Amino acid sequence: MAQKKSATWLLLLGTVAFYALIKVLQLSGLMNDYWQRVLDQALIATIGALGLSIIYGFTGQFSLGHAAFYGLGAYSAGLLDKLYGSADNYLFLAISLLLGMLVAGLLALLVGLPILRLRSDYLGIATLGFGIIVKVGMDNSSKFFPPLGGATGMSGVPQSAGFDLIFLLTVLAIIFTRNFIFSSYGRACTAVREDEIAADVMGINTTRIKVLSFVLGCMLAGLAGGIYAHRYPFLHPSSFDFLKSFDFLLIVVLGGLGSMTGTVVTAVAWVFLLEGLRFVLGESFIDFRGVIYALILIISIILRPQGIFSGKELAALVPQSLTAWRQKDKEVTHVSS
Repeated sequence: MAQKKSATWLLLLGTVAFYALIKVLQLSGLMNDYWQRVLDQALIATIGALGLSIIYGFTGQFSLGHAAFYGLGAYSAGLLDKLYGSADNYLFLAISLLLGMLVAGLLALLVGLPILRLRSDYLGIATLGFGIIVKVGMDNSSKFFPPLGGATGMSGVPQSAGFDLIFLLTVLAIIFTRNFIFSSYGRACTAVREDEIAADVMGINTTRIKVLSFVLGCMLAGLAGGIYAHRYPFLHPSSFDFLKSFDFLLIVVLGGLGSMTGTVVTAVAWVFLLEGLRFVLGESFIDFRGVIYALILIISIILRPQGIFSGKELAALVPQSLTAWRQKDKEVTHVSS
């Protein structure tokens, strides 16, 4: 138990130390605006990837349309603030982010009720189709409402989201995800992932659990999109197409299905890897990044098919009651043997 408390304090100190380090780098001028934007993008990607981790990593629902909900959150939150908000109105920023989450969650509920009856590849194809529909809708949105910009993109959203807010929301997203996956609903999600029929026999309402995880995961994607709209001055439909969904999927798979720690670490590393390759390859060979992505994925699957963290979590992220239960179970198993 003492070891568990030490791990929790160590994690808190690490979080504060990371925040303090970034602030020192900002004040000293060692972190320029470009790398600050990269770091912010990494934190935004972390929030979005945590959403897919709930859907696919912990519930086993193979979704290829995550970027669509990311885009819906970005456009809805950005549009509201563009029309009625201002750069220093943080109350309206909070309302815009909440709207982005609600729009993504509501559409996830409407879409999830029919398509979550599908399984495996069929569910992936259905969510991919939804993502394509949303992308086409974004491309032609200016025909129905010109401020959305359509295929030329949307600009004019107040840039009111800085590192402090993004860092705070990322920490809150991690805490929310941690509390959910270790709650009774989260354990039911894991049961559905392991064996849906057995979970149904045990009395778990599998349809309800799948819809719940899908809606919560998409709301996190909507939150990430809303932050993105308030951090980067230009929204374009190509930023939310199905290739972006593969980015989220790669992060969750490479980090290890069922590992929140793996998702967080891989999301940050993935964004910095993409930007690092931009400098290594140069603008002339930037298209070769696609080849390197594929090689990384192939090598990772061959060497570690279960993902980098293989479903494991940092000790500080696991509730004390669960840690004590696991320790007791190990002791009983040891005595029995």
